[in-house]
Amino acid sequence: MNLLLNDILHLTDEEIKNCKIELNMQPGDSDETYLDRWLTHSDIEKSTATCKECSFWGWGKSWGNDTPNYKPGQLAFSFLRMNNADEWLFVSAGRIVDIPKDDYAKVEIMKKYASLFGRLVIKCKKGNTYSRYVFNLEKYIDTCIVKEILPTVYDGDEFPGYDKVCLSYDKLKTIINRGKRDWIAALENQKAVYLLTDKETGKLYVGSAYGENGMLLQRWKNYIANGHGGNVELENLSFEYIKKNFQYSILENYNSRVDKHIILKRESWWKKCLYSKERGYNGN
Repeated sequence: MNLLLNDILHLTDEEIKNCKIELNMQPGDSDETYLDRWLTHSDIEKSTATCKECSFWGWGKSWGNDTPNYKPGQLAFSFLRMNNADEWLFVSAGRIVDIPKDDYAKVEIMKKYASLFGRLVIKCKKGNTYSRYVFNLEKYIDTCIVKEILPTVYDGDEFPGYDKVCLSYDKLKTIINRGKRDWIAALENQKAVYLLTDKETGKLYVGSAYGENGMLLQRWKNYIANGHGGNVELENLSFEYIKKNFQYSILENYNSRVDKHIILKRESWWKKCLYSKERGYNGN
């Protein structure tokens, strides 16, 4: 028998009628997701549900209408979509205090649910309402199934394997800055040939990490620090442009004992295959 969301929330029928559920996916046309945004916040902000730009879309104008998403006195439960389209992470619960025009709602956080922030994962089919985020909880309360309660606050996806790494700048920065253990362990002692992709233009940059200038983790730390990592062709791009448009993946990985000349030969081969010198950002 499935455990339903209200088996955890324990809301009365009257409370449910006065509740909203927020199912947040991604802001506008951005590649960033609300979950990515939430992950960049501190542990204190997550545990106290004060990641303002992730929850409580109380805007006085909603998609061209003058009807706000919330009303003062309502209860709101906020979830962020995970990689599985029907799985959602519980990140906040609050009582709506005020709805400023064209701004997030002001809320009083419901502390009795704080132990579940970032830990409760539900399964819920949002359907095709991609342009909407806030709904009456009555619509979903009987179909929201509790998938799991994580032992600790969610800190990002597990390392998927070297052949499945494909990260935006923000995701890579979050992984490195938070010191996510499985990712750090996988990258810190690896030599590699890697790929940077400019999603705006399609231009590519092939690079390598073979020990003298650091293993793969150190090389990618350099990109996170300044965007270009010391590469001349990338220095011509603004840091903000790189943050918005660059993607990081691994073409081939090697253990620390592999000779650097093998890696350099493979780097040259990939540059040739991908035309990254003729049509990309490799200068040599």
